[in-house]
Amino acid sequence: MAEMNEITLHQVFESMNCGIIVMDRAGRIQWVNPQALGILKPSGRLCPGEAIGTHLPLTGRLVERCLKTGEPQLDKHLQGKHVDIVVHVTCMKASGKITGAVCSLDKIERFEEAASQLDSVKRLNRQLTAIVDNSSDGIWVCDGNGTVITVNKSSERLNGVKAEEVIGKHVSIMEDKGLVDHNVTPEVIRTGRKISALQYIKRTGKYVLMTATPVFDENGDISMVVSNGRDMTRLNAINEELEQIRMKAQKLEDRLAEIDMLQLKDQDIVAENDKMVQILRVAFKLAKMDASNILILGESGAGKGMLAKFIHKNGNRSKKAFIQINCAALPETLLEAELFGYEGGAFTGARQKGKAGLLELAHGGVLFLDEIGDMPISVQAKLLKYLDDHMVMRVGGTQARMIDCLIVAATNHDLEAKAKEKTFREDLYYRLNSFIIHIPPLRERPEDILKLANSFLKKYNAKYNLDRRLSYRTLEFLRSHPFEGNVRELQNLIRRLVVMGEPDASPATARDDYGEPLPAATAPPPVQYGLDPAQGLTAQLEAVEREILRRAFARFPSTRQMAAQLKVSQPTIVRKLKKYGLAGKDT
Repeated sequence: MAEMNEITLHQVFESMNCGIIVMDRAGRIQWVNPQALGILKPSGRLCPGEAIGTHLPLTGRLVERCLKTGEPQLDKHLQGKHVDIVVHVTCMKASGKITGAVCSLDKIERFEEAASQLDSVKRLNRQLTAIVDNSSDGIWVCDGNGTVITVNKSSERLNGVKAEEVIGKHVSIMEDKGLVDHNVTPEVIRTGRKISALQYIKRTGKYVLMTATPVFDENGDISMVVSNGRDMTRLNAINEELEQIRMKAQKLEDRLAEIDMLQLKDQDIVAENDKMVQILRVAFKLAKMDASNILILGESGAGKGMLAKFIHKNGNRSKKAFIQINCAALPETLLEAELFGYEGGAFTGARQKGKAGLLELAHGGVLFLDEIGDMPISVQAKLLKYLDDHMVMRVGGTQARMIDCLIVAATNHDLEAKAKEKTFREDLYYRLNSFIIHIPPLRERPEDILKLANSFLKKYNAKYNLDRRLSYRTLEFLRSHPFEGNVRELQNLIRRLVVMGEPDASPATARDDYGEPLPAATAPPPVQYGLDPAQGLTAQLEAVEREILRRAFARFPSTRQMAAQLKVSQPTIVRKLKKYGLAGKDT
């Protein structure tokens, strides 16, 4: 057995890359391997027999020091001119006593290469450590069994733990301690798939997007799981801020749209009265919401049809059809056929090919049912069915069609009272009045009269290629007239004044439909000027100034024209109109 051990030991020494020299207590060489002879004698002519029993000058000093102190010795020597040798001497001991020394020799370039490789490895390790520790994302590395190997500093901050608390322990410790609500690493080890999940870290109150990726060895087994955690708390806060900004921007956009609406540019509707302005705001919002089943209430001629067109024009369906029908103008049988259409031969006089109803024609657009309060009960029932299922079946037909159109209805009747009287279906009333808009009569919004009059005057002057103007007497009449026929009466009046009146149009020269003169307002008494014990000079001057402004206000449609006529600035006109309580004009 000893012989076998000796043979094996010799084989080991002789197969080593470095040179080995064994010396006794006196420093004499007892055994040397071929590699040592090659290092000591590069020519290779030195044989083992020549070295046994000798002292090598190269190692003598180190061996002597080692044998004397018992401490290992390391030094570098120059062998000839070309070979640097690293010498390492250690003691051999038996029963606590020094019995000899072992000297290992190696060429220094091998050491330098190894040292260089070691430095490279250390440098790379430092770089990787710096990268991992300075990453803004949290990084966990576990082995294939889920034992934590590495935790970087960002992960410590995100999870509220120290690396030493978890390294060497199974990653499930995070769930066991209740630090996270969900752990993805065990699932990755089980499935072998990359997994991402949002974790809530209870200790820090943060939301972390954790992505765990498996790393496979050459055998296809999971050797590591690298988990990357990104703090989503700030991102969520930014998203919330962006959503609030978006909502504010949307509100601002809606408000700007409302302001633009209130300027009524390119609109066929006039509103100076506060109630009418509010009505237009509501109608504008309903139009933008694509709302259906809007019920417009108001006296005949108050502008219900104009408001329905306003809703269509400002809605999402403005490029689609606007279909209008007066429910009071057609008999029951004809109204049903007009609304729902009919198939060929459905009744006597029907077209051979049939006809599409107004509901079909309004598909994608708006159907305006004017005077809905006068719709026959039988047609009301069929209309109610359409409002419930949006299916239309033609008269005499067997196949229903799906129709999508917004319903806007209007009436001058009290539908609620008619529903109680059983002259209007109560269920249809409640289906139609999802949104109710009540237009006040023109006599309750006198601020709109002059502006409407100017609007109609401009319209009919252009239509008939005339240049009529409203006289002072006409304006006074318009201010005082009750207009029982509302906007329609005013419109017809202006049209007749333009067509039949003198160049300076006046109601005194116009006739009604029966050839009778239109009523004229009594001219106001002239203003008296002069000394008045009850009034000072300032008060009398202001009275004169107010009368001049009132007359200019009645004659000119804008404050700029008033300013040009009176030879003052437009802001001055606006300020003085406010001072004397005169109605405002557009600029």
